[in-house]
Formats: sequence, C-alpha cells, structure tokens
Amino acid sequence: MCHPYGAVSQVEQTMINLKERTSLTLASYSKKMSEPVISVTQLSFPWPTMDPFIFCVHHLDRYPAGNGDFGPSVSLEGRNIGQDFTIKDGWRMYHGSKVPGFPAHPHSGFETVTIARQGFIDHSDSLGAAGRFGEGDVQWMTAGSGVQHCEMFPLIQTEKPNTTELFQIWLNLPAGSKTVPAHFKMLWADSVPKVTIADSHGKNIHLEIIAGSFNGHRAPAPNPDSWAANSENEVAIWTLRMEPGAVIELPVASVRSKRCLYFFDGESVTISGQNFVPGYRIQVHASEVTRIENGPVESQFLLLQGAPIGEPVVQYGPFVANTQEEIRQILSSYQRTQFGGWPWPDYEHVHREAAGKFAKYPDGRTEIPA
Repeated sequence: MCHPYGAVSQVEQTMINLKERTSLTLASYSKKMSEPVISVTQLSFPWPTMDPFIFCVHHLDRYPAGNGDFGPSVSLEGRNIGQDFTIKDGWRMYHGSKVPGFPAHPHSGFETVTIARQGFIDHSDSLGAAGRFGEGDVQWMTAGSGVQHCEMFPLIQTEKPNTTELFQIWLNLPAGSKTVPAHFKMLWADSVPKVTIADSHGKNIHLEIIAGSFNGHRAPAPNPDSWAANSENEVAIWTLRMEPGAVIELPVASVRSKRCLYFFDGESVTISGQNFVPGYRIQVHASEVTRIENGPVESQFLLLQGAPIGEPVVQYGPFVANTQEEIRQILSSYQRTQFGGWPWPDYEHVHREAAGKFAKYPDGRTEIPA
C-alpha cells in the first residue's frame, strides 16, 4: 500500500506546523536529550521506521457518503486521479479512479500488517484470496516470494460520511524467509487483546496488542514465517490511547530491541521528563523504564518494537531483498509469472456481493467473524 508504483510525485505533510503550537524544536529537543530517550524525529509521510520495520503510514480520510457504487457521492473534478495524495476536503483517492484505495500491485520479500481502525478495506489477491475487513480488524500478509493484491476502501454508507483510518506497517523478513510462499490471515477485532489499565489516580490507558504481549495479554499468533513468530525477537505492535492526565510505565524489553513511540494525536505529553507535542517519533531504550505522562487532552500513540534483523536491505518500490541481484531476480520473476496473474474482473476490485466482513483463503475456506 501507499507507493506500490514507485515514489509519489507530491509528498504529503500531514502534521500541523509545530512552530504554531510550541516553541520546542528538534534543536531544543536534542539539547534536552537524556535517558531513556535516544532520538526524536519529526513525522513525515510515510513515517520513519527502524529495523526490523521498513515502512509505516497512517491514513486518515474523512470520506463523504458513498454513491451506492462504493465511491464518493461528490465530484472528483480537480483531483489528480491515479495519483491523488493531496488532502482535499479531508480525503484522498490515492491510486483509485472510482473507489478510493490501491488497485492491484505486487509485493515481495516482506510482510504487511494493516490495522483498520475505522472504515473498511476490500482485499483481493493473485492467489484468489479475498476479504472485507475493518472497524478494528487487522490483516497480516506475508508477501514472501511474491503476490499481487489490491486494497480498496469501499464507501459503504450512503446516508452518512465514511471516515477511514488505518495503519499499514511493513515488517521485513530475514533472508531465509524472503522466498516463502505468500500467506495471509485475519486477526478479527474480537481476537485482538484490548487492555484497559488504570493508573494510581484512576486515569485509564487503553491498549490494543496487535503483536507481542503486555502484562500477560498476548496478541494472536502472527504468520508462521514472520520475524514476529519467534518471541525472542520481541516484536511488538501496540496502540495506546491515554485519558487526560493518565500515566503509564512501559514494561522493559531486552537491550537488543529497538522501541519507537509515534505520538500522532493529542496536545502534549511528558516522556521520562521531556515534553513533546504531536508529530514526532520518539525512540527510547527498550531495556529501560519509559514513563509517559499525558497532558490535558486524550493522546494516542503507535508503538513499534523489535530486535533488528541486521541484514542489508535493498528496496525497489514494492520489492525488498538483500542484494541488487535478488531485486533483478524478483523483477524477472514478476515479469514472467505476474505472481500468479490477476483472477479478478478489474484491478480495483471491490466485493459488491459481500454484505459484511469475510475472508476467503486460497484453499477455498471462507471465514466470517462473529
């Protein structure tokens, strides 16, 4: 997702101008730097990541009511259809021409973890797998040796707006797993642990555990060939939502792991004695206690953590390998096989016949959440 056909011509700056919100700058942060904070990086589009992660993006689009054909009910005039990454009226079409989203595109050599917080995503792929998920569901897809898929955002509601919000995270695969068969699974919303803890003053912190564990609450198993499948790699993907004034101390991991907090919504927080406003990635020592004290309004974070794979990364658009020669081999394979071809009626396929959430797997098995 996001840049399947190469770099986008218009780079989107989604965060507010922090100079209007605070006198703190990156320079002043660096002067105040102390343990356990390691570094601070301003968020761009996409968000910066660290090994074992190679990509992260937060999409938030306030789509209007649907037109009954899963597209927006308003005119698309003035939009750069096919490359619409500029927020206009609060939303974007991305690479879609009629329905927002990302038409068929290939991936190889890594995994995508798609956290659908609001709205819906229609998945179709070259293996014949398909699905509709959203409203808290997570899709975990291992691209492995290669797969084509499309990810469209059907505007299902025709009488009210269709806000769509999601994270897509690319998790690298080690060399020994880069050519495994493609595979995907659904982590339906009711299977993702949702933990609410109260601090000493009764203020709540709400966590969702997509990968890893927190205080005995363990996420569903990731795909079998994932770097996250080995608990020694300490891969964690959490979202945190903190009430005003809430305080939490994050549990420690090993010194080997890297941990980043993405502060994307709120007004202000204090992290181990340092003040921050939204729009920053804060890297902290995973092996040291990190204390987060929220400010006067609700704040939200994405946490990414994991032991580095520590291998060379060569990326060519949607293809990830360890060497340039491997990239050439992937390109040759895709040109020859199209990773199985495209079995759907069009490259912007949406599931018009589906009344609700479902997942259909390559073996023909169909899964419908409770």
